[in-house]
Amino acid sequence: LRPDAVPVVRAARGSDAVVVAVDLPSGVDADTGAVDGEAVRADATITFGAYKPGLLIDPAREHAGALRLVDIGLADFLPSVPDVEALQHADVARLLPVPRAESDKYRRGVVGVVAGSARYPGAAVLAVAGALRGGAGAVRYVGPAGGAVLARHPETLVHGGPPGKAGRVQAWLIGPGLGDTPGVDDVLASDVPVLVDADGLRLLDPAAVRDRAAPTVLTPHAGEAAALLGTSREDVEARRLEAARELAGRYGATVLLKGSTTLVADPDPAVPVRVNPTGTPWLATAGSGDVLSGIGGSLLAAGLAPRDAASAAAYVHGLAARRAARGAPVTAEDVAEALPGAWRDVTG
Repeated sequence: LRPDAVPVVRAARGSDAVVVAVDLPSGVDADTGAVDGEAVRADATITFGAYKPGLLIDPAREHAGALRLVDIGLADFLPSVPDVEALQHADVARLLPVPRAESDKYRRGVVGVVAGSARYPGAAVLAVAGALRGGAGAVRYVGPAGGAVLARHPETLVHGGPPGKAGRVQAWLIGPGLGDTPGVDDVLASDVPVLVDADGLRLLDPAAVRDRAAPTVLTPHAGEAAALLGTSREDVEARRLEAARELAGRYGATVLLKGSTTLVADPDPAVPVRVNPTGTPWLATAGSGDVLSGIGGSLLAAGLAPRDAASAAAYVHGLAARRAARGAPVTAEDVAEALPGAWRDVTG
């Protein structure tokens, strides 16, 4: 903002007045969602022609308030490929797998889950909970938390490891609660899609990811993304769009950057970044990311492309959290149990 505007913005923020932004809250970056210095915090933003990335991506999204698009006849002048897109129910319904009459558990896909440790067995339980409700036909668990997993989810196929000897899978999920348990190299050496989350991200070699013949999905939060990029968490949170794109390009992988705005970036910079429109601040709870990674791994095993699997997983996960919370605190287990209802909301 220009210096003369700053006192006006501060006065509005300290008053009871309703603040309406026209097109954009002044002071936010329309293209990236970054906010450098003072900016208007609107109760509502009326924007024209098209949504701007800055209206959908934090921290600028926090400044927009309720958002309304007004068509002013610009459709013929807009680019054919947007920088950013946001899926809605109908889009996700077309992506979610539906079994056919001839389907069995193997045709629907088997997802392998390498998660948990003696210190964090719950992470394995939660990742498996998400995977079981994520669309694949079976979940094959590999790791030291097999007893805890079977106690909660007796339908799980449990193997002591290593992953390469656990049996056939259509996709792997590795990382939640893994600690120093080995397995990342074994999983990355496989010829199926791999989703890497949490502790698995600490052990990643960019060259090993780029050289894989099969696709890879990385699901970091801002702190993990900062470690992978060699920057600070604050920098990632201030420039989420830039961070997601840079990480996807550097690793040659699809990146699901978790946070107040969850973004899904393709390794091809020409492909639009997807912004997830679902979720709730109550999702900031231990284990919720483990459930999300389970859903994503399951959708990969069911045959979705990496970008679609990550986007659909984030969408359904956020919707389940809204259903479970309804304005009150929730646990990750609550979110997992709400997944079937969220799935029906989308497909119905």
